[in-house]
Order: sequence, then structure tokens, then C-alpha cells
Amino acid sequence: MARGRKPEINSLDGALSKAPPAPRWLPPHGRAEWARVVPQLVADRKIAAHELGTVEDYCLCVARKREAEAILQAEGLTMVSVSGDLKRRPETTILKEAIEAARRLAAELGLTPASRTKNKGGAPGDDDDDALGDI
Repeated sequence: MARGRKPEINSLDGALSKAPPAPRWLPPHGRAEWARVVPQLVADRKIAAHELGTVEDYCLCVARKREAEAILQAEGLTMVSVSGDLKRRPETTILKEAIEAARRLAAELGLTPASRTKNKGGAPGDDDDDALGDI
């Protein structure tokens, strides 16, 4: 299977200077993830206001993953269907899809070790020691 190149994360002009609060509609685990990642993205100048939707999606995936895992921990991986057959719980699929989506979004945001190595760091125009400025 051919795989495309991973996106290269660059710091950007117009990056947020202050971490916005988590959206109220995010579930508790999503708000906790927001509080964990957004301040660092802002400090590294890696996120602009128009990209917050991607962070919301990432945080929602993390919350769904944790919710599905909690149900699986409590109820087990299988259930008895109406017809009496032993079937995999639907939360297993929700968990798998949330993990995959969270992983992709984390890479897009520069939150994974591999994606951080591609990150250039520092926003354009912020290098005071550069005599050439923003050429």
C-alpha cells in the first residue's frame, strides 16, 4: 500500500499568542486534552485561530476513545445479541476509529514524536538575531 508523505508542520505568522478556552460542548476528557495540548501549540507558535477546528476534532476523538474504553472495561469486549449469538460490542469499532482519527490528527498538529522532527520551530519574523530579517 502506497503511503503519502506526512504533512510538514511549520510555525506560522498569525499564530495565536494566548491559548483560548476549550469549547463548552467538548466532553470532559476532550476539555482535559485541550488543556494539555493547546497551551503547548500556542507556546510553540504552531496554531492559528482558523486551525482550532482541527484541535477540536482531535480532542473529541480522544474523548470518544476514552468513553468507548470505559464502556469496554465495564461491559467486556463481547455481548449477547438479540438472537443469542456472541458478538463484538459496537464500542470496539468506535474505539478503533477514534484511535486512528486521533493519531492522524495528532500528526497533523505536530503532537507526535515523528511529526515534531519535521517541525521547523519558531514563527517567521520572530528571530531577533537574524540580520537578514524576513527575506
